[in-house]
Amino acid sequence: MTRIIMFLLKCLLGLFATVGFLLIAGIAATAVFLPRFDGLEPAASDVPEETVLLLDLSRGLIEQRPVNPLARASLGHALVLREAVEALEAAGRDDRVKALVIRAGWGAPGLAQVQELRDAVTEFRAQGKPVTAFAETFGEAGNGTLHYFLASVAGEVWMQPSGDLGITGFALQQPFLKPLLEEIGVRAQVAQREEYKGAMSFLTEDGLPEPQRRNLLRYLESALGQIVTAVAETRDMEAGTLRSLIDRAPFRGAEAQRLGLVDRLGYWDEVEALVLEAAGPGAEILPLQAYLRAAPGPVAEGPVVALVHGEGPIVLAGGENDPVFGRVTAGAVDIAQALSDAIDDPEVEAILFRVDSPGGSYVGSDTIWREVQRARDLGKPLVVTMGNVAASGGYFVSAPAAAIVAQPGTLTGSIGVVSGKVSLRELWADLGVNWDGVQAGRRAAMFSPNAPFSREEWSWLQQTLDATYADFTGKVAAGRGLSQDAVQAVAKGQIWSGSDAKEAGLVDALGGYRKALNLAKEAAGIDAGTAVRLRPFPEPRDPFTALLEGALGGEIESPAALSLIRSFARLAQALAPLAETVELLNGDPRSHSLQIPDTVLAD
Repeated sequence: MTRIIMFLLKCLLGLFATVGFLLIAGIAATAVFLPRFDGLEPAASDVPEETVLLLDLSRGLIEQRPVNPLARASLGHALVLREAVEALEAAGRDDRVKALVIRAGWGAPGLAQVQELRDAVTEFRAQGKPVTAFAETFGEAGNGTLHYFLASVAGEVWMQPSGDLGITGFALQQPFLKPLLEEIGVRAQVAQREEYKGAMSFLTEDGLPEPQRRNLLRYLESALGQIVTAVAETRDMEAGTLRSLIDRAPFRGAEAQRLGLVDRLGYWDEVEALVLEAAGPGAEILPLQAYLRAAPGPVAEGPVVALVHGEGPIVLAGGENDPVFGRVTAGAVDIAQALSDAIDDPEVEAILFRVDSPGGSYVGSDTIWREVQRARDLGKPLVVTMGNVAASGGYFVSAPAAAIVAQPGTLTGSIGVVSGKVSLRELWADLGVNWDGVQAGRRAAMFSPNAPFSREEWSWLQQTLDATYADFTGKVAAGRGLSQDAVQAVAKGQIWSGSDAKEAGLVDALGGYRKALNLAKEAAGIDAGTAVRLRPFPEPRDPFTALLEGALGGEIESPAALSLIRSFARLAQALAPLAETVELLNGDPRSHSLQIPDTVLAD
């Protein structure tokens, strides 16, 4: 504690000791940069009476803001999915908001995220407010299917004349390394339960095994079918006609317009001018993030519903949420603690658990599962809302929930296990490298890559996988109220789209945050019309604290140190108006960097 306080006091003394230009520059830097560590749009002083909202996907779409303030600043004005949905819901009821413009074509959202946004835009449009969509291109030399899927909900779709309409569908491909590994003396020893669990097939097979091929194709066909049905409805086309056009895509601008896929060809300044003119004299375009910050804050009174995130691969450790400088992981220790705190908090009446994870550590998954099961045992309603992916361990942790809500395009299921290792013994021999050493314990080097499993070790691995798979399927059966036979029919490592998972009994309802919240309220006995306080667990830390913790290499727990830190934070907030002035001088914060897709079914 003393070290931390001395560090901060030195900073404070240095601030007061600095004179002239350095003092002014230091204060300006504090005011400009610290408030921007949260990555949020500067708040509008007020919402104009004639407002056109801008939903800009080029700014990125994320599940939650990272803790690292530098990462938050690097993400800039990225949309948080839940916040975007809430803003669209509020704007639909706001008489000051006259219209919505979607700027699509950039970024890499996932299918489930786009479906949730599309539903929110549909409800906005149902209030009688016009929606226009624009993209310079829907997939320049690439795939624009998801961006067009969102844009197609608009009453009018624009595209730049030089753009392409790349609604080409979806493809999943991966390399298979077995021939190469055998050539260089590397031997993969992997076992799975069961034939559809293909996470390690690229190491053990020459090509895609037939069961996995059928399963993956079924998922892709389900996802594309959902898009075809929805787009055909909003574009007033026959589904069969649209499906045949997808097989002929991409299309140049004029051809896309002739086919009825695009309404008008033009440029962003033309779209901007037309929507502002239609909105009325003095109309202004306001980014969705700025509108959300200017709108009334959360209700101060009312029932509390906890919100817990489980995003990224599950690890038996603390989690990370740093997509810029590190990685995003679902830390079992952190998530279990957050769930436990929410369960034990007498003020919390229900829990929303957002799961967007492909799985990972089985023990870590079981640690989280225990808290979800404990909520069930204690009668505190916990509803899971699934993101782009909630599969394997991501489904395991969801199974005991009071209800599971997924988007039709969510990738879920994958009820199965896989384990093994790669032996490099032959490679080392070919390279003339001899490994030697000692060990105390017959199986101490069991998972060493320097030798294959012995027969006894391989037998142990098989028994372990059998026991783990039985535990997995047993907990799914208990959580979902299914027989073992019913679980076996949908398990074996099979993946499912959310819509197919609902038919199979793995999911209760289709939808997003709002659907899940309504189910949580219903389960808790909260009236449907009652506004609730959605409280994140754990409580978000202020960016200044997070920055100092990163610099000092540990969590700050001292009340005195935290008080001093908050004083610095309040100083930065007091000087925030200067940051807004600088923001106006900075111009358009749009990023023109190429974004590489890294989400399931991302463009």
